[in-house]
Amino acid sequence: MTKYPFPKIDLHLHLDGSFRTKSMYEMAQERGIELPGKTLEGYEFYMLETSNADSVNEYLTMFDWPTAVLQDKESLARVTKELIEDLNACGVRYAEIRFAPQLHTQKGLTQADAVEAVLEGRKQGMELCPGTHVNIITCMMVFGPEHVNHAANAETVKVCKQYFSDEGVVALDLAGAEGFDPLSAFAPFFKEAKEAGINLTCHAGDSQDWQTVKDAMAFGVTRIGHGHHIYENPELVRKAAEKQITLEICPTSNIQCKTRESFPRHPAKNLLQMGIPVTINTDNMVMIRGDLNSEYDHCINEMGFTYNDLIQMNINSAKAAFMKDNLRQEIIKELEGYLK
Repeated sequence: MTKYPFPKIDLHLHLDGSFRTKSMYEMAQERGIELPGKTLEGYEFYMLETSNADSVNEYLTMFDWPTAVLQDKESLARVTKELIEDLNACGVRYAEIRFAPQLHTQKGLTQADAVEAVLEGRKQGMELCPGTHVNIITCMMVFGPEHVNHAANAETVKVCKQYFSDEGVVALDLAGAEGFDPLSAFAPFFKEAKEAGINLTCHAGDSQDWQTVKDAMAFGVTRIGHGHHIYENPELVRKAAEKQITLEICPTSNIQCKTRESFPRHPAKNLLQMGIPVTINTDNMVMIRGDLNSEYDHCINEMGFTYNDLIQMNINSAKAAFMKDNLRQEIIKELEGYLK
């Protein structure tokens, strides 16, 4: 019996950072792509050595290699299916897997093709693991100033609108490098999506300061990816608590990217006490070399959280998740039964 037997929820989980290294190596070999390290062991060592980056933007360069492999429907469906199997194995009841379809168009796929491939992998994975429910978030990307990939981001919004439902593609996100442009430059994309009734989350307040969280809140998002630098602005914390803006906290990723110096000095526990709906997530399972169970170990052993905090943060996740209400209520009821 696991020490965390309650139903777990992961709201912030990147597909291209949460794969089986053996599968990625096999697919690279099949496609004639040489990964760093040349052998499977060498590639795994490369991932180990480089996951502790000097910044978020340096951390993002590690995604170049899996992205080079994930350029066809078969590979995208496979990693999605396998990720669902891995989530099921560690007791995840519900997850939202996010990916940027524009990153998978280098060899002929359209963004719509990429979405369909991930949805096929979702279907296969959920058939194999009926105890784990998964939905998909499509990400726009920041590579520099907003104009650099304006057309690709506009296409991502279009594709999200095309496939959006309460099952499958459930939200739009903005991810990628930070600091090239004010986050507010991306406001028109969020305005279009919001007018179409699409659920919104946005990476903000991680490597950049609280101003990006303020900008994201102005977009009308209900959740913030990371967002922990809101802590440096108590007035913004108060406003976010009033609006119940959920923070998708990813502890190990924050330490690896040096956006927080250590687990004990991470403000997540304080933010929870200040009324923010804090949630705990993995971000990139292959980078952190763990899953939600290992994240919870950090929470209990180094970050000041209690067992009941873990339950409450999963209840926060259920309330904020882009899932059907009947599943939401079912999970919340079960979680409440685990409160000590």
